Amino acid sequence: MAETNQGLSIGQVAERTGLSVHTLRFYEREGILAAPVRRGPGGRRVYSDGDVEWLHLCVNLRSAGMPLPAIRQYAELVRQGADGEEHLLALLRQHRDQVTTEIEQLTESLGLITRKIGAYAERLARGVTGPVRCTPPPTGRPSGEEPRRSWRAGPA
Repeated sequence: MAETNQGLSIGQVAERTGLSVHTLRFYEREGILAAPVRRGPGGRRVYSDGDVEWLHLCVNLRSAGMPLPAIRQYAELVRQGADGEEHLLALLRQHRDQVTTEIEQLTESLGLITRKIGAYAERLARGVTGPVRCTPPPTGRPSGEEPRRSWRAGPA
């Protein structure tokens, strides 16, 4: 879609970002945008390429699990310019740490799932049939040890 000097309509921005028109209006009302959206003749919203880039950033932050209030705070800090950069850096570092922790947890879960797939594939390759024996987590854990999150199904 070619850029025009007149800017982009809300529908064009929705197409470019994958956000609905409703979401774009919501983001504007909630202060999620880095700058106010200018208005054209008749009061219609006119977006710039910079607005689209900002929205792509917001979409990525949401995809990474950043809640809308934190994105709103990020936008407010950006609007403050150099005065807000120290807080902006702290906000991004905190979110990076949260994402890193979530990735570590997901990696651990993926490892468990991969081991289970291997165990079931091996079981099927050996021709083992019948119900899968499930054993509950062991009891009598030393105090302070976390309980296991899932039951063990078959060999693993």
